[in-house]
Amino acid sequence: MDSVTGEMIWRPGKTWYKVIGDLKNGKTPVVVLHGGPGMAHNYCISIAELIAQSGRAAILYDQIGCGLSTHIPEAPAEFWQPELFMEELQLLVEHLGISENYSIIGQSWGGMLGMQFAITRPHGLKSLVVADSPSSMKVWVSEANRLRDQLPADVQATLLKHEAAETTTDPEYLEAVQVFYDQHVCRIPLPAWAQESFDQAAIDPTVYGTMNGPSEFHVIGSLKEWDITDDLHKIDVPTMLVSGFYDEATPDMVKIIHERIPGATWELFLESSHTPHIEEPARFKRIVNEFFDRVS
Repeated sequence: MDSVTGEMIWRPGKTWYKVIGDLKNGKTPVVVLHGGPGMAHNYCISIAELIAQSGRAAILYDQIGCGLSTHIPEAPAEFWQPELFMEELQLLVEHLGISENYSIIGQSWGGMLGMQFAITRPHGLKSLVVADSPSSMKVWVSEANRLRDQLPADVQATLLKHEAAETTTDPEYLEAVQVFYDQHVCRIPLPAWAQESFDQAAIDPTVYGTMNGPSEFHVIGSLKEWDITDDLHKIDVPTMLVSGFYDEATPDMVKIIHERIPGATWELFLESSHTPHIEEPARFKRIVNEFFDRVS
């Protein structure tokens, strides 16, 4: 499959991107927003490839601060805000010459970013897929801790001990967190290309650590109070929600979004957690491409 890579230079530095397919073949291209924040594009490679198999181009990119884009570890905490990434996204579609006609698929934090971007009703945005995302971090933390309460007692005790002592980089804490991830992030072994996202985020945890915190259920960063629920009704493009039955973005959480985005559809993957595109790729490919074909 043909692809081309490039860099967009803007205020904070460079944003790396990769286009898979032909942007000018007449089909609306899809921009893929990765999660984290700070996880890089690697684990979303299959999303782009599955979309590109339908004949429409897919754009992967590393959001500023991670992956192959400019890292800014010295930036103050207030630098890392959703508005920074919204600006980057708008500049990227302009840079690629698709600002009059494009769609978005966002996974986890990428879906959060996609929704907040869509609320502004950007010109040229044609449709939106939100995969495994909350609209409120308070709800996210509440649900994550409900799931955490179902973990074995010794795992819970280890988590609490290190969070109280602020030793969340201790290998014992990370091992306990992995128990949660194995149940609610990906329930099958991660492919090597997906593991690369986690590996690079561990090398430079600036963005994730500053915006989120040490783990999915211990959110103490700048996103702690993030909540766009009351603005979801402003999204005016066809929208599909995707989530897993065992997802840390729980069905109760996604239901809140489904009820508030006008006309939104929702596909629940019964064998998946937080990464249906990895856990149930055949169905993911079918429903996502059918959605984009239907709304084009």
